Parts: sequence; structure tokens; C-alpha cells
Amino acid sequence: MTKETKALSSEITKVFAKAVKNAQKENREMGLPNVFYRNGRIVYELPDGKVTSKRPKRA
Repeated sequence: MTKETKALSSEITKVFAKAVKNAQKENREMGLPNVFYRNGRIVYELPDGKVTSKRPKRA
């Protein structure tokens, strides 16, 4: 990988990470859970910060 490619890859990763953090913040503000994988399992981070493997009920 060239120096330029590494720099571009790093910049893209930073942009994506910022976008994900912003989306997670917006979800919390709208009362929506954030869904992700942890150790091969689906987990839900609820707006109050609680993390659970149980799918939350729809509002």
C-alpha cells in the first residue's frame, strides 16, 4: 500500500467513524436503539445507555 493510499484510507475511516457517532447520537435523541454486533451476537444499546441482547419493543 502506498503512502497516499494509507493516508486516504485513514481519512475515509475517520469520516465514517464520525458519521457513525453522529447517527448513534441522533438515534439516542429520537429514542431509538443502536443495534450492533458484540462477540458474534446482536445487541441493542437503548437510549438510556442500557445494553441488552433482547430486541426492544416498537413504540
